[in-house]
Amino acid sequence: MMEKLSADDYLKNYKEICEKIENAAIKSGRKAEDIILLAATKTVDVDTINFAISNGITHIGENKVQEFLSKNEEIIDCHRHFIGHLQTNKVKDIIDKVEMIHSVHSIKLAKEISKQAQRYGKTMDILLEINIGNEESKSGFKSQELFENIEEISKISGVKVKGLMAIPPICEKSGDNDKFFQEI
Repeated sequence: MMEKLSADDYLKNYKEICEKIENAAIKSGRKAEDIILLAATKTVDVDTINFAISNGITHIGENKVQEFLSKNEEIIDCHRHFIGHLQTNKVKDIIDKVEMIHSVHSIKLAKEISKQAQRYGKTMDILLEINIGNEESKSGFKSQELFENIEEISKISGVKVKGLMAIPPICEKSGDNDKFFQEI
C-alpha cells in the first residue's frame, strides 16, 4: 500500500500534471481541454478518490472487478472506466457501471461485452489492447493481426472501438520505448 498523500501534496501534484498536459497540448497543436486525465484508483481508498474528484479529477479507472465493485457505490459522481484485464465471466458485473472498457484483448471478450451491453440497451466504448512488445506475459492483439481484428470487432453491435491501448515493455532508458509508441 502506498503512503497517503496530504491534501496539499495532492493539489500540488495535480496542478503540476495539469501544467504538463497544457504544455504537451500546446507542443502538439492540441487543446488541453481535449485531453482526458484518467486517475487510476488501484489500492486507493474511497475518501482519497472522492477528494480527488472534488478537486478536479473527472475520470477514474479501476483495474480489478472486485475492488471496483467494493468502492463503486461510495464514489461520488464521475466518469468510470475499467482499465484492467477483464475476464469474460466478469463483464456482467461492471457493464452497467462503467463508460468505457480499456484493454479488450480478444474477439471473445468483445462479443461478451456486446452481449451484456445489449442487455442494458447500450453501446460500450472500448479500447483494443495491443501487445506491442509481443511479450508472453501480456495479453492483447499482436500488432500484425490488428487490422483484421478491428474490422471484425467493428461489426459487432453493442461495442464501439474508440481507440487502442498498449503498455510497452520496460526499457532501460526512458526513450527506448518510443519505438513502441511510434508503432502504435
